[in-house]
Amino acid sequence: MNLEGALSWSFTFEDQPYFAGFRQMASNGLPLPVFNVMRMFSRMGEQRVAASSDHAIPLDKILKDGVRGEPDVGVLASKSDQTNQLTMMVWHYHDDDVAGSDANVSLRLAGLPTNVTTANLKHFRVDRSHSNVYTRWLTMGSPVAPNTIEYRQLQQASQLTEVATAPKQIELSDGNAELEFTLPRQGVSLIVLNW
Repeated sequence: MNLEGALSWSFTFEDQPYFAGFRQMASNGLPLPVFNVMRMFSRMGEQRVAASSDHAIPLDKILKDGVRGEPDVGVLASKSDQTNQLTMMVWHYHDDDVAGSDANVSLRLAGLPTNVTTANLKHFRVDRSHSNVYTRWLTMGSPVAPNTIEYRQLQQASQLTEVATAPKQIELSDGNAELEFTLPRQGVSLIVLNW
């Protein structure tokens, strides 16, 4: 899989205040949300499979105009035959980091094994409430020098986390399945199915 469009020009800024710089993957030893998106990419399977979204903005339009009007709600999917796994990354992106409506996502899956009736599901999320050390730091009052307890809480918030309310299994019928969820603006979900 070619990830050059997702790679980051990141730098290390030593001896800087917490979350002071741009273009970095971590701050003071704490992985930032973009690092968790890279963790999501690392869970993708080795074989890309066809996936499309009726709310995705074509790449040539993004390169020309950016994502300024409607948000880009896209999907990337892969599978691993070695582990009987299907992974789908779904994003809800806009160039301007301003409030906007959640995306109502409906995944319709086809081509799954016809002899399987259920699959285990894990739903990981990066957004303002999940896998986001920066928003946790803000809710703490933006401490200049977090104490030991606060730093441990920040470490926990910096990990890739699952959506607690997501179902743990999904039903399959004749190799097909459906899954619906909402995805906040500037959010990324990784759906992992195993059977």
